Amino acid sequence: MIGSPRVHHRVTDSTNERAKELALAGAPHGTLATADEQTAGRGRQGRVWTAPPRTAVLMSVVLRELDELLPLAAALAVADAVHADATIKWPNDIWIGGRKVAGILVEGRPQEGWAVLGIGVNVGTERFPEELTESATSLRLVGRAASTEDVLRDVLSSLDAWLGAPPARVLAAWRERDALKGERVRWSGGEGVANGIDDLGALVVETPAGQVSLDAGEVHLLR
Repeated sequence: MIGSPRVHHRVTDSTNERAKELALAGAPHGTLATADEQTAGRGRQGRVWTAPPRTAVLMSVVLRELDELLPLAAALAVADAVHADATIKWPNDIWIGGRKVAGILVEGRPQEGWAVLGIGVNVGTERFPEELTESATSLRLVGRAASTEDVLRDVLSSLDAWLGAPPARVLAAWRERDALKGERVRWSGGEGVANGIDDLGALVVETPAGQVSLDAGEVHLLR
């Protein structure tokens, strides 16, 4: 069962750091670390994840059953849990109406048989810093009134359903929520039109020079 046992912190630096400690201490698959507030939360590419106290789901799960599609399955689970209209910006940002409502960060030591799945969901945030007002949103702002505990419960239930699901099912469902399909994107090596994902989860991009597959890194939507 994903989410049990659970260790909750009123304030911590990062739930991923707490979950890593639990993993190294032998915590079982599904162990959950949560917090009301983080002082050093991290997103992808080393970005800072901030949220006012008790306005976001801040959680990290110890996983000992791993597969190559874990990031895709996790993103799909969160999208399913938070909103019917949620889409996924490759590889695992969750958008509603073109704005980010949730993010995922997977860290760990696969060679030792464990990983930590960190998830942050903006639930009750009403105002964001100026630099995020055009790119971020919350469930409250899109009309879903829910507590952080309600959303946490929904996310855990969805993770239970999707982690370890058959690859074909994960890929098909992820493609239905693909936010970048047909959109022009840019990355550090060039730009082109996103054309879905391949069966390993890499982003396929059509460029003037031919098709490119991106298996890691950051892509930006060109608006």
